[in-house]
This record gives sequence, structure tokens and C-alpha cells, in this order.
Amino acid sequence: MQKSVRYNEGHALYLAFLARKEGTKRGFLSKKAAEASRWHEKWFALYQNVLFYFEGEQSGRPAGMYLLEGCTCERTPAPPRAGAGPGGVRDALDKQYYFTVLFGHEGQKPLELRCEEEQDGKEWMEAIHQASYADILIEREVLMQKYIHLVQIVETEKIAANQLRHQLEDQDTEIERLKSEIIALNKTKERMRPYQSNQEDEDPDIKKIKKVQSFMRGWLCRRKWKTIVQDYICSPHAESMRKRNQIVFTMVEAETEYVHQLYILVNGFLRPLRMAASSKKPPISHDDVSSIFLNSETIMFLHEIFHQGLKARIANWPTLILADLFDILLPMLNIYQEFVRNHQYSLQVLANCKQNRDFDKLLKQYEANPACEGRMLETFLTYPMFQIPRYIITLHELLAHTPHEHVERKSLEFAKSKLEELSRVMHDEVSDTENIRKNLAIERMIVEGCDILLDTSQTFIRQGSLIQVPSVERGKLSKVRLGSLSLKKEGERQCFLFTKHFLICTRSSGGKLHLLKTGGVLSLIECTLIEEPDASDDDSKGSGQVFGHLDFKIVVEPPDAASFTVVLLAPSRQEKAAWMSDISQCVDNIRCNGLMTIVFEENSKVTVPHMIKSDARLHKDDTDICFSKTLNSCKVPQIRYASVERLLERLTDLRFLSIDFLNTFLHTYRIFTTATVVLGKLSDIYKRPFTSIPVRSLELFFATSQNNRGEHLADGKSPRLCRKFSSPPPLAVSRTSSPVRARKLSLTSPLNSRIGALDLTTSSSSGSPTTTHSPAASPPPHTGAESSPAADGPELSPCRSPSTPRHLRYRQPGGEMTFFSGPWGLALTTTWFNNTERTCDKEFIIRRTATNRVLNVLRHWVSKHAQDFELNNELKMNVLNLLEEVLRDPDLLPQERKATANILRALSQDDQDDIHLKLEDIIQMTDCLKAECFETLSAMELAEQITLLDHIVFRSIPYEEFLGQGWMKLDKNERTPYIMKTSQHFNDMSNLVASQIMNYADVGSRANAIEKWVAVADICRCLHNYNGVLEITSALNRSAIYRLKKTWAKVSKQTKALMDKLQKTVSSEGRFKNLRETLKNCNPPAVPYLGMYLTDLAFIEEGTPNFTEEGLVNFSKMRMISHIIREIRQFQQTSYRIDHQPKVTQYLLDKALIIDEDTLYELSLKIEPRLPA
Repeated sequence: MQKSVRYNEGHALYLAFLARKEGTKRGFLSKKAAEASRWHEKWFALYQNVLFYFEGEQSGRPAGMYLLEGCTCERTPAPPRAGAGPGGVRDALDKQYYFTVLFGHEGQKPLELRCEEEQDGKEWMEAIHQASYADILIEREVLMQKYIHLVQIVETEKIAANQLRHQLEDQDTEIERLKSEIIALNKTKERMRPYQSNQEDEDPDIKKIKKVQSFMRGWLCRRKWKTIVQDYICSPHAESMRKRNQIVFTMVEAETEYVHQLYILVNGFLRPLRMAASSKKPPISHDDVSSIFLNSETIMFLHEIFHQGLKARIANWPTLILADLFDILLPMLNIYQEFVRNHQYSLQVLANCKQNRDFDKLLKQYEANPACEGRMLETFLTYPMFQIPRYIITLHELLAHTPHEHVERKSLEFAKSKLEELSRVMHDEVSDTENIRKNLAIERMIVEGCDILLDTSQTFIRQGSLIQVPSVERGKLSKVRLGSLSLKKEGERQCFLFTKHFLICTRSSGGKLHLLKTGGVLSLIECTLIEEPDASDDDSKGSGQVFGHLDFKIVVEPPDAASFTVVLLAPSRQEKAAWMSDISQCVDNIRCNGLMTIVFEENSKVTVPHMIKSDARLHKDDTDICFSKTLNSCKVPQIRYASVERLLERLTDLRFLSIDFLNTFLHTYRIFTTATVVLGKLSDIYKRPFTSIPVRSLELFFATSQNNRGEHLADGKSPRLCRKFSSPPPLAVSRTSSPVRARKLSLTSPLNSRIGALDLTTSSSSGSPTTTHSPAASPPPHTGAESSPAADGPELSPCRSPSTPRHLRYRQPGGEMTFFSGPWGLALTTTWFNNTERTCDKEFIIRRTATNRVLNVLRHWVSKHAQDFELNNELKMNVLNLLEEVLRDPDLLPQERKATANILRALSQDDQDDIHLKLEDIIQMTDCLKAECFETLSAMELAEQITLLDHIVFRSIPYEEFLGQGWMKLDKNERTPYIMKTSQHFNDMSNLVASQIMNYADVGSRANAIEKWVAVADICRCLHNYNGVLEITSALNRSAIYRLKKTWAKVSKQTKALMDKLQKTVSSEGRFKNLRETLKNCNPPAVPYLGMYLTDLAFIEEGTPNFTEEGLVNFSKMRMISHIIREIRQFQQTSYRIDHQPKVTQYLLDKALIIDEDTLYELSLKIEPRLPA
């Protein structure tokens, strides 16, 4: 085995000789020896990429050599001196120039050198850098990429040449044919020649007449041609072509700018960071660089080629053929899919890397490059996100001005369809990961972690603050205890609702969340929701008086532990109704996802109805509906586009009710329909279910044929004895002394998990009830409620609904009631009670289910969208009439009657607990008060009242004003009065801050006022009033105040640092990235900056249309709008517990104190005049 490397010593000596004579750089340098702190002076000579060093200038043989290819050279600071020598010697050593050569390969120690002069050191570093061939290596890589592309172009040209060859052959054939025609024409001309010779002897006057005629014909032809040209120039076709050319020129300019942005991203950030990652002390790893800049270099190279092609086509103007360029571009655009999928992760990696001070310092140096024009790296990483939509918009405009018979019309339409398909895929992937990121963000906030949030099917629904009432003896709590609990916030809990679980956490002072040790994670499949206490329950009466009917209970019945109760207190009735509605809808989703599939056995005699997941018609594209790949909370593909009729059909479909679809529909239905149409559809479903409900929805309930039922009856056995379950059915026993008030939401009963099959037959005698079951089953234990003895014969115990509060129940002869819910309940009803006329009545079953569905939608509409009825009295009266008509139904079940009465009561009564202050009331209250001055008010008082006013203005905005960009229209004051009022209030508060500071004549008072307002802003931040923080910081950044250098010189450093921190929190950089992160981690109540959400809505409105070209509703856009509106309403619904202080609000709302902008600047110039130039 070879143990050493041989080299030609003669050749090395020859190269050393050339280096001494013709070297690029020669001279004495000090080289650091292997032992520490020892330097030896050597004579160095650089030749090409080899560095030789000699013992002296006259030495013939080199002492050593270094291969510099691929190395880097950087300056190093002077090493510390251990020994205490003479001062002059130390100063001389410190003034020397130190630099180090780092080699790219492993095992090679760096070469440390120094020289006497700084200029000489810089020349050596520049020469070594050139000898490393770093620029050549980069250029080689770029040339290699271009070579690969040119090879592809050559192949394309070969194919084109082959096609041209065939065309030439066809042209040759055509030429031969034309030649034969010319020969035939020449023969005809020969025959006509004698006649022409006779014409030459014509009279000269005749010739003159013909000449004049020929002149006139030519003049008429030229005049007609001029008219044709002028008419064409003024024609719509020519105008369309001019607009088309202008679109192309604009596209070229935009592409030039985009390529320049990519060039800065790659050459100003990516490549320097790659080199930094290869340094001795890398501030960032290569993996992080790859994660941040995934595919950026490839995207730049791709668009450079596309840009060159565009410029070449412009050079051939007016012939603009662009379709083939898009044909080349389209197959390569899939790299954008990976970039978009990685974008959020790249920003997260970048944020983590910024925690490293060295990296942050290096990144700021790169961002200070003049080419960046003050833009951050996040901005450049965002540019590719908008390129595909920009191409789609450009092609849409281009097609609008391209005639249908144009040669590239079909190619452009194909390119547009492909880009839209790619855009849809990218949007689906971003939407699919958005929920996962939300869950992971919450999971990271929880100190103990939470495994259930790692389930990708777990969808976030709602979060907010509730008060948990501690369990005491007999469930009673005194008013004193409640008061202290509210004041000290001992029972305040941060609650998170997901599609399958309910989390209850406490928040520490540091903002971290801690799950409760008992009852921190509640599975909705094991919960019973008690919304309204039983009227006969004394404890419930007491709690209702103490809590003002704001409490609700969740009874948890885990299969492997004892049951317990969680009592939660909402801040208002509106909040309570919203929580109850969301929890009910989540359990409805659980029913739709899994109830049907686990109830029926494969060998059951009852035919299994069509499952939601297996029913392909639910997610099959049609002419009037189109689905995306993303699944909703029911695990059914989300709707992308649909007609209004299909959306209304989904709203009233008896098979399922997705909470995300319901919220999106009720938030955005004004865009594509009216409330009258929606209510009319619900009314039709209730009054005429058989004609209004589509057949495909009814098929779910009647998959069992009449023949199967006949077989059950012919067996002579009760269907109850034949009906078995593969898993324990949801059973619960309720009191019979009074109507059942609890809303049963569990999907499992507290049965032993080892139970196999359970027969639903229950029989009772005059003594105690007994249960008959299969040998493998054991009787279910009682959960605290006892069943009443039956009067005569075997009966069923009352059975609560497994998944929804709207039960179907049938009164037995003995007085008890059996409850069923949804399709499962209906299927069991038709199977069990075959001895009754109603169970065989298909119309009765459908009517009850339709009523159940209508009440479900109305309850959600009334409880969570009450503004619709407050602003539309006609709609309110129509709903009241419909509910009263429902109450008059003689076949209405008691539980349906109760649900209808609850909705009717909520709609007709004025909720006294939710009376909020209004800005107009506060203004009237402060008119008669004596004005307070700024000096007498504390910073805490100002911050609290600013927060109160900001929240009053913010919560008064109805969510319909967020639709249609009304705040950007000419009639914005009429279309969005509350948004404009919010904007005006923001400006007034900002003007008040600036005016108050400028009212002081002396520097010290102005500085004190600035410090006080900064303290107010910091208290607003602690109160989660980020709108107030921005009001104050924007006032301090006005030119009239910012230019007061003498005043700012008096402001303390602590105040300036605090102001920088506040400005960073509410900065608009990265689409308010810091503010969004802060709002995500804070508990309501809070006041966000409204402009942030208006920017998001404007971006959505401008980027995507409301309707497709086929007239279908763009429901994906509706879903994005609804997501933003839900976030806004989350902060609107939770109010502050701040007492109104009229003396403070009188000062804050006093417009007499406000100075206009021009006067402020004039006053600023008077206080501190401009310095002479």
C-alpha cells in the first residue's frame, strides 16, 4: 500500500525559480511557527496559485510551498502580548498587519502571516485572493449552468430545424406546382399576343384617355388605402393591439425588476452567507443557509433565461410572439411549489438565526448594501411568493386584448390554465400547513407539551379566557368567594377548543401555558355539556343567581377513571353563547366523522347508510362545484368554487355540518347572496323538506329497503333484540321527574372498554330496572341519575343524544322519553320502534331531521352573528315568524320545542348583561365636566382610558364593513362609517399626543411630556392595546416632533430604549410580523391595529376575484376573508374590565386641544429653527 505521495522535485524547483524571478508578489513576511507565539521572518514569492517561502532572499531552494486554490484570506487582530517588554517594542508589534490564509481542505492548518506596513498587507491579501481562483470557480459554476441550458436549447433547435426541413420540402413541391401553372399561363399569353399587337396601333387620343384613367384609378386606390389605414388605426382591434403591446412592455419591465431582486437575493445574501458558513467561526450552518434560500439560485437562473427571451422578442417588435417562451417556462415552475411550501419554515429558521449576535450583525451589514435600498432579507424572500399570481394576472390581461383568431391565443390560454393549476396547488399546500403551524405554535407555548396537537386532523376552532369555578361542597359558591376570584384572577384559564379536544391551561407571568393536572385535556367524545341548569336543581338555582347565568358545565366521563365536572364562567352571555355553539358544532363534526362507521357491524341485518367519507358525490367536481385537496373538519375536501345554489344546498344538507363551512358562509354570504335568500332556503327546508332537500341527501337515511324491515318482522323477534353494536353505543340515563335539560354531547358511555357487543334491549319491572344484554357484555354503571320504574311492560330507558343538543325523542306509553340525534338516531328509530306508526312514516323522520338542521343553523346564526339581526329588523321579524311557526307544529318534539324557545328568547330579548358603553354616550357624559389638564393625570389613568376608548371604537365595527373594500371607495363614509370612525379616532389620538408635546415652550417640559407619553404607551402594551401603542409612537415619529434634537437630547436613555422596543413591536416590517406574533401569544381582551387586517383584506380582494369566469363563487377566497374576520371578532367580543373615568376621557376627547399638521410644523420651526446651510 502506498504510504506517501511522490512529486517531481525538479519541477517544483523550476516553479520556485520562476516565482523568484516573475512572481506576482514577492517580499519578506513573518510566519507563525507551530509552537505558540513564535514568528520567523521568511522571504515569500507568489507564482500563479502556489506560494513559496525561502529562508532568505538569496536562497536557491524553497523551504516550503502552499497550494492556494480554493483558500480564503482574512485579516486578524494582533494577538495579546504575554511578556512585558519595552513600550516601544510593544507598540511596533501592535502596529503590524496580521492576516490568515484558510485552506478549504481538511487537515491543513491555517497559515498565519504578518507584515510591517498595512498597505503591503492589503496587497498580499489581494494577491492571495486572486491566486485562490474563487471568482473563477463561481464563474465556472455559472457557466456550467448556462452550458446545460444551452444544450437544452440546442436540442430544441434541432427539433425546430427538422420541422423547417419538412416545411422546405413542402415548399419545393409547391414551387414545382406554381412553375407548371406559369408555363401554362405563358402558353396562353402566346396565343393572345396577336390581339395585343393590334392594340398598339390605337389612336394617340385613346392612349391619353387610358393614361388619365390609369392615373385616376391609382389615385382612388391610394385614397381608399389611406382611408382603410386610418379607419384601422381608430378601430377597436388596433386599440386592443396597442394595449396588448403595452401589457407586454410592462411585463418586461416587471420581469427586469424581478430578476434584479433575485440577483440581490442570491449575490447579496445567499453566496456571501455560504462563504460565511465555510469560515473558521461560521455564524450560520450550511443547512440553515439551504433552508432559508431553498431553490432561490435556480429560480434566479430560470428567470434570467426567461428575461433574455423577452428582450429578444421585444427586439423583433411589432411581431410579439410570447407563447413559446411560456412553453419553456412552465415545466420549470414546479420549483416554486417547493419554495412556497418552505417559505414559512425559512422565515422561522431566519428568525432563529437572528438570535445569534454574530449572524445578526453580519446580516445587517448585507442589508446596508445600497443595492438593497433599505429592504430586509425577509422582503426579498417574499418576492417569489407573488410571482405566479402576477403571471396569472398578466396573462389574464393579455388574453383580454388578444383576438380569438390570434395565432397564440390557445397557447396563452394553456399557459394561464397551467399557472392557475400550479397556483391552486400552492395555495392548498399553504392552507393545509397553516392549521398545523397554528397547532404547533400552541403546543410550543405549553410547557408540558401536548401530544394531541401533533395530530394533523386536529383543527383549531377557538380560544379565549374563561374563569374556572372551583368545586366546593354541594356545588355552591358564595358571592364573596366569586368576587375575590375575579379580582385576583385565581380561576382565570386560557381555553383552546379543537375539533376533538378542549384544553384548559393556566398562564404564568412569563407568558407560558401550563395544562391543568386534572382536566387539562378534555376529549369531547367523553363530555356532557350542560348549558342550562335543571330548574328543579337547587344548586343550579344558586349558581345561576351568583353567576348571572354565565356559567356552563362540562361533565367528563372517562372510561378508565371516575367522572368529574368542570364549571366554566364566561365574561358575557354573548361569549357563553359563542362557546356553546362552537362546542356543539365540534361534536356534530365528530358524529359525522366517526359515529356511523363504528356503530354498525358488517354482519348486521340493518343495511348501513352511505358514509360521508365513502360517498364520492360529496367531493366530486361538477359543473357547479369544484373541490380542493384540503380537508375540512369533517374530513371532506373543502369547496373551492361553487354556485350559490350548491352552497345553500350544503348549508342545509342533512348529512353533515362543518363548522368551518358554516362560519365562512355566515361571514361572507352578503358577497354572493342576501339574508332573505338564506332564510328563504331554511324556511323551505322546514316547510317542504321532501321537495327542497336533494335526493342525494335523503339517500343517507333510507339505505335500508322495505324488504329488510319485513324480514325483521317476519322473524317474530323484536328488532331491539336483533340490533347489536360492534362498540358500546352512547347511552345515558336521565331523570324523568322533569324534562331533560342537559345537552348530552358524548359519543361514548362510561362502559368498560373490554365490553364487546351490547344489546339495546332494556326491561324494567315495578321494582328496580334491569338490563338484558349479551353474555359478553356487562351492565353499564349508573352515573348519578336513576331511571324511573316503568308502568307496564318492557320499555327503553331515556337515551340522550350522543352528539348534538337537538334530540329526536319519542314518548313511551309509560311517560318516559327516548332521545335520538342525527342520522344515527333516525336509523335506530326506524329499526327499534317498528310497533309504532310514526317509526314507519318516512315523512315524519325527514321532517324531524330537517327541523333539527334548520334549528341548528339558526342557533349558530343568532348566537354568533347577532349583528345581522340588529341591523336588519326585517330579517329579525322574518326569523321570529319562522320560529313561532315552528312552535305551532303539533308534531314538534319536546327537545326541539325547547331549542326553538331558546333561540326565540335570545333573538327577542335585549341582553341586559351585555350593555356596553358607546363613544357617543361618553361624549355626552363629558360635555358638562370641567376640563382636566395633562399634568394632573397619571400615566396609568391615561393608558387605561385610551384602552377603553380604543376598544369601544374597535368593537363597534360590524363585520359586514370588512367585505368589499368599502373603506377604499369614494363613498367610504356611507359604506363603512364605523371603520372610518376608527381611523378618525386613531388620527385624533395621535394628533392629541403631538399637540400636547408642542404646547410646552421650554425644552425640559417637552422632554418630560415625551417620557410620560412613552410610559403611557408601555402601559398600553401591558394592557394589550397595541392600537394605542401605535397611536403614541406614530405621534412621536412625526416630523414636527422628531426634528426637535434639543428636546430629544433631554430624554433619558431608558425612555429611548423603551420607545425603540415599542416601535419594533408595532413595526410594519414583514407585514407586521412582530405584532402578529405578539397577538398570537396574548390573551384577550386586546386591541389590535385595524390597519393590519385591512391590508390583509385588501390583498385578498385585489389578488383573487369573487366569481370565476363560469359565474361560480370563489369560496376559497371567502374562507380566507372569514379567517381574518374571525380573528377580528375574537378581540371584539372580549371586553376590558376598566371603569370609565369621565375626567380622563373628557381630556382625551377634547378636540379643542388638537393642532393641525401644518401649524404643528410651523410651531416646531419656531421652537427650534433650521440651522443655516
